[in-house]
Amino acid sequence: MTASTNPTAYDFDVLIVGSGLAGLSAALHLAPTHRVAVLTKRGMEDGSSAWAQGGIAAVQALGDSFDAHVQDTLVAGAGLSDPAATRFVVEHSPESVDWLRALGVPFSEEDGHLHLTREGGHSARRIVHATDATGAAVQKTLIGHVRQTPNITLFENHTLVDLITRDKLGMPAQPGQGGNQCLGLYALDESTDLVHTFSAPHTILATGGAGKVYLYTTNPDTATGDGIAVAWRAGCRVTNMEFIQFHPTCLYHPHAKSFLITEAVRGEGGRLLLPDGTRFMPQHDQRAELAPRDVVARAIDFEMKKHGLDCVYLDISHQPLGFIQAHFPNIYARCLELGIDISKQPIPVVPAAHYTCGGIHTDLAGRTDLPGLHAIGEATYTGLHGANRLASNSLVECMVFARSAANDIVATHFASPPALPAWDDSRVTDADEVVVISHNWDELRRFMWDYVGIVRTNKRLERASRRIALLQGEIQEFYAHFHVTRDLLELRNLVQVAELIVRSAQSRHESRGLHFSRDYPDLADQALPTILNPAVPPD
Repeated sequence: MTASTNPTAYDFDVLIVGSGLAGLSAALHLAPTHRVAVLTKRGMEDGSSAWAQGGIAAVQALGDSFDAHVQDTLVAGAGLSDPAATRFVVEHSPESVDWLRALGVPFSEEDGHLHLTREGGHSARRIVHATDATGAAVQKTLIGHVRQTPNITLFENHTLVDLITRDKLGMPAQPGQGGNQCLGLYALDESTDLVHTFSAPHTILATGGAGKVYLYTTNPDTATGDGIAVAWRAGCRVTNMEFIQFHPTCLYHPHAKSFLITEAVRGEGGRLLLPDGTRFMPQHDQRAELAPRDVVARAIDFEMKKHGLDCVYLDISHQPLGFIQAHFPNIYARCLELGIDISKQPIPVVPAAHYTCGGIHTDLAGRTDLPGLHAIGEATYTGLHGANRLASNSLVECMVFARSAANDIVATHFASPPALPAWDDSRVTDADEVVVISHNWDELRRFMWDYVGIVRTNKRLERASRRIALLQGEIQEFYAHFHVTRDLLELRNLVQVAELIVRSAQSRHESRGLHFSRDYPDLADQALPTILNPAVPPD
């Protein structure tokens, strides 16, 4: 894109916000028939998908079955996974893997067949992977195809500001298309500091999760809940936001920000130990290290608090060096850089916010409550993950719903939107105290970690709610009076997502899956999703 001194109005058939696996898959499915714009707020390689180490869950082996994969997912989801959505994803998983193989993704093989590993919560080996860097291998391949596809235009370093809807513009509904409708979006171009207007009859949010709402996370800096926040502001329901998955094993080291130790290390025999070498998982769950992530994360949290520890240890050193280098080359190399030889010593690990199991409420075609707006990937609630995500079900969810949403868009005709107004910043000025943003950002992430983490109480949630209300007032005042920046937009979205997480947690009077409350330690008799509607004020 060439730099301009004036905002530009762009027109496409489909806008896709996000350049992870969900967004790029949708773009490639739509490119044969539609003019597609892919917007990403940093570079193409900077989203969460490239960080995924483990792999893609798909039934491949003899003796495995769709029913078994469905059952494992339902068990991990603690009664809240939707059976129809779960079966939809599971039965379309193998074709998604076939599609990636056809594109040239270099999956690990053994004796001429896909090598399948096993991860916590799975009853069989069904994890297709590319050593321990599956996400990076998939992303590299897809980015190569996207950059060579004529009908796809890439807008890097473009941050989503907000969606443009008929209601926001005071426009009447079009005949036969219902009431409100998504017409496009505004995006901040960081190369020019201008807010451009993007118009399209179809928009897809593939913006990922919200891990950066917490102080410690395995997510990249881009995971700020942008899609969830803008969809909520546009009138879409969000569901199950209380279920934030904390990955049990993030590398604990001052120079290793957000480095994940994949689930597959435990799947291949890794044992969790206290500093004195005592193994503790069998005392917490009969599945020991292969228990689902929520169980393992809570067990580690319990042991750390009980013994006053900064971390626990994950030991794979009983496996031969060649095995470790073949299966976990990136983890081995990164730890060695930090002075940890995992073939001889255990890895220091702590839990960290990892995956947003709830999100924008969608159907099996990726449709949201707003006509013209689809959402796919981690930004969504599809019904698959329930109260806890089964390991390696996330990448396949991205692909299955990317194809489903693309098929729905191809089959749905919306007229092109009318000319949309340019972004109006004529009454704002440059911020004179940017420190307000950085201070609020830090405060939000710290109290979310302290009050809305792995174990919750009513009092902690009340404290978080009060602080969120104060922050929202400050941030809205800042947003109304000063030019927008990426930091301000991300903070605005994060504090909105934080409110949704806390509201959802306060409304769940039980402990289920990833939501554990000391005030409500038991399961409720009936498993129900937490659905928040922006049209219905909170109690």
